Amino acid sequence: MEKSIQQENELAVKPIGKLVTKFAIPSVVSLTVTALYNIVDQIFIGNNIGYVGNGATNVVFPITVIAHGLAMLFGCGCAAFMNLCLGREENEKANKGVGNTLSVLILLCVLIPTVCEIFISPLVNLFGSTADIYPYAIEYGRIIIAGFPFVIMYTGFNQIIRADGNPKMAMVSMFSGAIINVILDASFMYGLNWGIKGAAWATIIGQGVSFVISLVYIFKLKNIKLNKKSFLIDWRVLGRLSAIGVSSFITQAEIVLLSAVMNNTLKKYGANSVYGDTIPQTAIGIVMKVNSVLINIISGIAIGGQPIISFNYGAKNYDRVKKTFWILTVAALIVSGIAFLLFQIFPRQISGIFGNDSELYTQFAVMGFRIYLMFCILIAFQTVAGVFIQSVGKPLMSSILSLARQVVFLIPLIILFGYLWGVEGPLWAGPVADGLAFIMAVAFVEIECKKMKKNKTTEKVNNQAEQTETNQISED
Repeated sequence: MEKSIQQENELAVKPIGKLVTKFAIPSVVSLTVTALYNIVDQIFIGNNIGYVGNGATNVVFPITVIAHGLAMLFGCGCAAFMNLCLGREENEKANKGVGNTLSVLILLCVLIPTVCEIFISPLVNLFGSTADIYPYAIEYGRIIIAGFPFVIMYTGFNQIIRADGNPKMAMVSMFSGAIINVILDASFMYGLNWGIKGAAWATIIGQGVSFVISLVYIFKLKNIKLNKKSFLIDWRVLGRLSAIGVSSFITQAEIVLLSAVMNNTLKKYGANSVYGDTIPQTAIGIVMKVNSVLINIISGIAIGGQPIISFNYGAKNYDRVKKTFWILTVAALIVSGIAFLLFQIFPRQISGIFGNDSELYTQFAVMGFRIYLMFCILIAFQTVAGVFIQSVGKPLMSSILSLARQVVFLIPLIILFGYLWGVEGPLWAGPVADGLAFIMAVAFVEIECKKMKKNKTTEKVNNQAEQTETNQISED
């Protein structure tokens, strides 16, 4: 007799610690490299042009997040949907989910760059551009937007590749592009003296390399068999997987909204302070970019556990689901604890990596690291909890949790504290929002754990009843 998929699949039988290591390490590397694309540009631009150049990348960054977020909506949703279907032995539905996702990604490659190019001027102004920043932002932004098709495709591809059980390939794809980006940043900005446009070209060429590598693998998936019918849009399948992935999109959308509110608030109150309208938003941009590395590392740990959680939840192996969650949480807490110490002890050294052409800029950056990231250790549990709830197919709860810190708590607090305390007020919104979001995450995880416990008890009772009935039939 053939073994079922649940019996064959390593997600159901291998030790969870080994599985987490296998999936999380490549995922961490991939997502950290994603964050480093922007970080590397900031380092070269800050040391070559100054903090005004960094300010330009800060106002363009939310535009790139729009493209990335839409790709994550379908990519992460497809990854979780695919593993849930495979866990339930619904192979054809899993194939359909991947094919539909690829079709939508191709459509986005046309729509998103076109819209962003048409509206680039109002977009950079919306995200807080000052008169000093504007010309650099337009020059940098136009080139970055041209590379959006690469961003959209490799972002979506990599989620599917990881869900297919090959996180190493996703890691190779991202890492190769990052190396090319670093090499070309130095060559274009210093060797050819291209300035900020050199950083932009280096970025999109690196993204193109990542796209090509992931494209080679996408039609060699182990657990998915694509055919022409797979690419025909099935609105039920697409609706289900996008509902699962919506929390990932919301997370990215929050970054866009947060950037707009933070930049414009600091621009407003900074103009009436010793720092001026450009320094505060540029400095906090550096703080948030560095923090994005921490968030991406933690997200990588959490997303690395996504296929394990989704598959075992679909197969009703609830003990493995819970164990995976707690292993991920401990690992994430260790990382965020180390980051907390670095942000509190070495903020001047960290900000100095991005240039130190202004002492006022350095002063505000140091305040940003120490105040805004005061409770960054709590981000670990929030992030793991969000991915956990998304992985068990609870899009509404996951979306609410994703909205909590940024939209429900942080953005209103930035506006309120800015009104009360001026340019330093928005910095204090960070730790307050982190504390409130942590409390909500604990409550949501507790609710889901109780449901799993109840389901396990119900299944045990049902199994006992079935066994008793079988025994009675045998006796008769």
